[in-house]
Amino acid sequence: MNANPTHTNNLIHESSPYLLQHAHNPVQWEPWSELILLQAQAQHKPILLSIGYAACHWCHVMERESFESETVAAFMNAHFICIKVDREERPDIDHIYMDALQAMTGAGGWPLNIFLLPNGKPFYGGTYFPPVAMPQRASWMDVLQGVQNAFTTNYDKLVEQADALTNHIIRDTVVQINNTTDQTISQEVLATKEEVAIIAQRILQQADTQWGGFGNAPKFPQTFVLQMLFRNYYLNKQEASLVHAIRSIDKMIQGGIYDHLAGGFARYSTDAQWQAPHFEKMLYDNALLLSVIAEAYQLTQKESYKKVIQQTIHFLATELSSEQGAYYAALDADSEGVEGKFYTWSYEEIKSIVDPSIFTDFCNYYQITTEGNWEHTNILWTQKPIEEGMHASFELARTALLQARTKKIRPALDYKIILSWNNLMIIGLCKSYAALGDSSYKQKAIDTMHWIEQNMYHEKEDYFCHTHTNGIKKSFAFLDDYASLIQAYISLQEITGDISYVEKAAKWINYVQQHFLDEQSTFYYYTAAYQKDVIVRKKENYDGAQPSGNAMMCANLYYLGTLFEKQEWIEQAESMMKSMRKIIMQYPSSYCYWAQSFSIMAEGFQCLVSVGPTANQGITKALSMFLPQKMLLFTAKAMPVIPMLLGKESVDNQYFRCQNKTCSAPFSSLSEFLANI
Repeated sequence: MNANPTHTNNLIHESSPYLLQHAHNPVQWEPWSELILLQAQAQHKPILLSIGYAACHWCHVMERESFESETVAAFMNAHFICIKVDREERPDIDHIYMDALQAMTGAGGWPLNIFLLPNGKPFYGGTYFPPVAMPQRASWMDVLQGVQNAFTTNYDKLVEQADALTNHIIRDTVVQINNTTDQTISQEVLATKEEVAIIAQRILQQADTQWGGFGNAPKFPQTFVLQMLFRNYYLNKQEASLVHAIRSIDKMIQGGIYDHLAGGFARYSTDAQWQAPHFEKMLYDNALLLSVIAEAYQLTQKESYKKVIQQTIHFLATELSSEQGAYYAALDADSEGVEGKFYTWSYEEIKSIVDPSIFTDFCNYYQITTEGNWEHTNILWTQKPIEEGMHASFELARTALLQARTKKIRPALDYKIILSWNNLMIIGLCKSYAALGDSSYKQKAIDTMHWIEQNMYHEKEDYFCHTHTNGIKKSFAFLDDYASLIQAYISLQEITGDISYVEKAAKWINYVQQHFLDEQSTFYYYTAAYQKDVIVRKKENYDGAQPSGNAMMCANLYYLGTLFEKQEWIEQAESMMKSMRKIIMQYPSSYCYWAQSFSIMAEGFQCLVSVGPTANQGITKALSMFLPQKMLLFTAKAMPVIPMLLGKESVDNQYFRCQNKTCSAPFSSLSEFLANI
């Protein structure tokens, strides 16, 4: 990829695979730092901030076309301070400047190329720029020359634009959250089952009833939306919610977005049928999909879901797992400079590998044609149920193709270990264990958390880092790192019965309260108060590809407030929900992680409690049921830190169902107990 490997710039000292990809560009890239911002001010130069990530196809394209050009690099080096940022290493920077770009243009994406004043305030930007002008898209050199000319001749106007844009970002952060309070709700009732049904009905208005999912291309999994439909089905028994969520999962695992040979999901589909993926495979997508498919299995017991969970966990363990148990960030979309080349096949390749006796049936099932089903090549996908392709002869064919694929040049691995993504993976493993009862999944979850505690925690300063790459810890952890860490601890307690996990969760709630809480003591900033190298401390509430940190914290406060009977945490969660309630009801598809907490608040937690020497033996059966309102406390002995456990010690296990601080009479057997949930 590198035009001249003898070139090096200051990215050569970085650990991020994305930054190292650019370390040999003739552009004099610098990593983000307070020092380089001071240098821009001292030299009075505009900053070109270019943000991307290792698995980004168009980032690679722009590097080849522009950043490896000696001519382009010479102009950039002469007139700009050029900074490269890995968006996954510094999501806080990415969020700020992506908001700026969307405010300027109404759109966003990566690579994100944005121009800043020496003080870091943005004034102009875009995404991919070609080397030669195209309709509706200026060439990169035209953009560079235009910005340089404006900075030289019209600086005061740029300052005015940058100040206005920065103020807009600050104002928008506050307005979105603090001005949405729904004044129509009573003090007594925050959420109802009927309103959960309304949320589901509004979600289903966007449903694609033929191909599953929502809307048209491009199509993303939208796991939180599917989970919300499951929760409406649980509360209101509305079949339409279950039917569409199952349809969506089925179509995804039939589609090319799912790797039919090795397991695992690509990030999204470029078409409405889930056929042609954007081939990059991200850890967080697969972790979130494990969670929703595990819930689908609990509801349906479909064998295909079990197989997909098993295959996906195997894929993650073999292709994205470190030796010690943590998980790497992503696999690239490209290999040999071609998007999807590793995953696609010619007709003749398949013919030479698959047993002739099943070749025709195999091609019919997977939509394989002589001319190719996508850009003159073939993606394995099917419009038939996965169960029809699960017989032994097709399994042998898939194994043969997978073996042949190992001889191809592999996509690059982004070997960053990201705290929040690993936390989501722990949660996905816990849910997979709950659904399938495979104890190896429980052990993987425990091992991953142990690795995180040993390698991503700064014991002396008492904080976590956001990334760990080849032994190097980078960046203070962000709100979603801590929020997902707390949820991972909660999930581990539920599958193990080990109360120390929720004690750790409570510790980190207190930490987040101290360092991230806003001035109104309700919502949280994305960055800690002690982090000083960003122009804005954002408060984010929108659920994107990953849940917002504030949405996760609302869930954490409500859960742990109920568990530890800390009324101030419950009240803060309810205050957050009151502020978010109106926007959740209006735009539920964009706030479905919030909506899941809303559905719990409609009825409260159902606490399932057993204390006794063999209580843990009942966990597996209780976990196997789809109980989204549950709080599971099966533990060997009562712990004084959890009031709900006190007075329930028993030599022989007894089982209690508790809600609203009131517990049922004890059930004498697990089967009787589970039959009455």
